[in-house]
Amino acid sequence: MRRPMDCPRRAIGTPSTGQPGIAELDDAVTDLAELLERVGRGQSLPADGSVSLLPAPAGRAVAAVLGFTAHHLIAAEVDHGWLTAWLGGMSQPRPAEIGLPLQPPFLTALGQQLNARPGGQDVLMVGTATAAAMAGGLVMEAGNQALLEHLRAGRALRYRENVTVATVPGGLLTLGRGLAGRWEISIEVEPAYRGAGIGQTLAEQGRALVPPGALLWAQVHPANVASMRAFLAAGYRPVGAEVLFTREPAAALR
Repeated sequence: MRRPMDCPRRAIGTPSTGQPGIAELDDAVTDLAELLERVGRGQSLPADGSVSLLPAPAGRAVAAVLGFTAHHLIAAEVDHGWLTAWLGGMSQPRPAEIGLPLQPPFLTALGQQLNARPGGQDVLMVGTATAAAMAGGLVMEAGNQALLEHLRAGRALRYRENVTVATVPGGLLTLGRGLAGRWEISIEVEPAYRGAGIGQTLAEQGRALVPPGALLWAQVHPANVASMRAFLAAGYRPVGAEVLFTREPAAALR
């Protein structure tokens, strides 16, 4: 197969099944931003167990591994031969092998190849911008250094560009441009205010703060069920999972 910079995505594994009734992505698409845009708007990658190698993503992440239903994307400047040696045996993948690209042995090996560290694995959720008015009490905190030193804002600054912060009593949200330039949101609710629906309100308000029609992405740790419920209630949909790689010191990673 040909290289992704010259042609369609370079696949490692089975060809598309072409299942009827599924809006599948064109294999000629090599740009991660465009693939995410299409996935976010309801198109599907072929659910055939294959892996597609893409160029390294734009943004602060060095690389990314994204998993969808029986299909993975690896966006990294990595040798195709090395990747084939790891994943080439997936030409007829067994169920236990389909998830290999998001398992610790492969993520560790990829990090060593890139001299980068994998972060935590998150559920990837997406919502669409709304025209809803900003909630009463939501305050944009541009330039507030104390807030930018907040743990949640600090993580946003490591992974995103053009980060802005907004607050309500007991809660905080960050917005920024993350992986491949997409809009990303994160939220935090102070312990004393939890259980009052503030997380859902923040997630909803984030959709009103991005340009009309834009997609807004959230990365939620699978164990953070409170955050997962807040984003689901706010109209976000789970579409996959991802791990981002950075060259930050280990102490900076969650």
